[in-house]
Amino acid sequence: MKKFNKVASILLALALALSLAACGSSSGTTDGTDTNSSAAASTESDDLTESVVYRTVDEIVESGTINIGVFSDKSPFGYVDENGEYQGYDIYFANRIGEDLGVEVNFVSTEAANRIEYLQTGKVDVILANFTVTEERAEEVDFALPYMNVSLGVVSPDDNVITSLEDWNEEDEIIVISGTTAETYLTENYPNITLQKYDTYANAKNALENGNGVAWANDNTEVIAFALENEGYTVGIPSLGSQDTIAPAVTKGNSTLLDWLNEEIEALGEENFFHADYEATLADTYGLDYEETLVVEGGVVSGSTESE
Repeated sequence: MKKFNKVASILLALALALSLAACGSSSGTTDGTDTNSSAAASTESDDLTESVVYRTVDEIVESGTINIGVFSDKSPFGYVDENGEYQGYDIYFANRIGEDLGVEVNFVSTEAANRIEYLQTGKVDVILANFTVTEERAEEVDFALPYMNVSLGVVSPDDNVITSLEDWNEEDEIIVISGTTAETYLTENYPNITLQKYDTYANAKNALENGNGVAWANDNTEVIAFALENEGYTVGIPSLGSQDTIAPAVTKGNSTLLDWLNEEIEALGEENFFHADYEATLADTYGLDYEETLVVEGGVVSGSTESE
């Protein structure tokens, strides 16, 4: 019996020792620091860093395809025609990019609010969706040289043309598209104006046509085109805020693609490519009077401009 008790005591002591050793291995250090937790936190941090992905120029060329984010409902800049083909000012430029890279262009339909997300997640290599340059956006993506000028404008029905945003009737609402500079500008400068927000250009246009808002604020190029193409509307405010520029955008840190695009834009300027683009895609809408105002050739902006 005594021998049994002695054996039992030894086994109990051994079990306690193993238990303590197991506890010690889970913390990993004598000061109680949980190295497993630290490793998990480090892995999570690495995952966040690696969540922003992109393809270099060499990888794009090797794949044979470049993914370019464009609008599919913003005529005449990016839209799908009756044959299901992408057309417009941005599309004309995108096709030349593919040609000069020697790859096929895969057009990816995007909305204003997800342009940055599509770049950061690697869904597209380049955004060519009327992307206005701003300091805030430049913190999240890299902009190449500009290829177009733009400012904000406001279009409204002929029976109630909005010519000023001062002394605003607080019962009225202005239509905007989420994720555009119109939304940002009005929120910051006219907080008393209620904004009616839509995700797509088509929905914003429908809302104006259905009388859901007294006016629509957007790029002046877009609202001018809308008024020219739709009887009964006037651009009462053709220029709101500063004059900005539109440029291609790539994922932050994708220096090889950014450098290639800058060289491409400069080279295209030598052949007046963007004037040809305007005349092929925008002249029917705007006429030639707006050409010198809107086109930026070779990345060189005339006069003093800022950034949509």
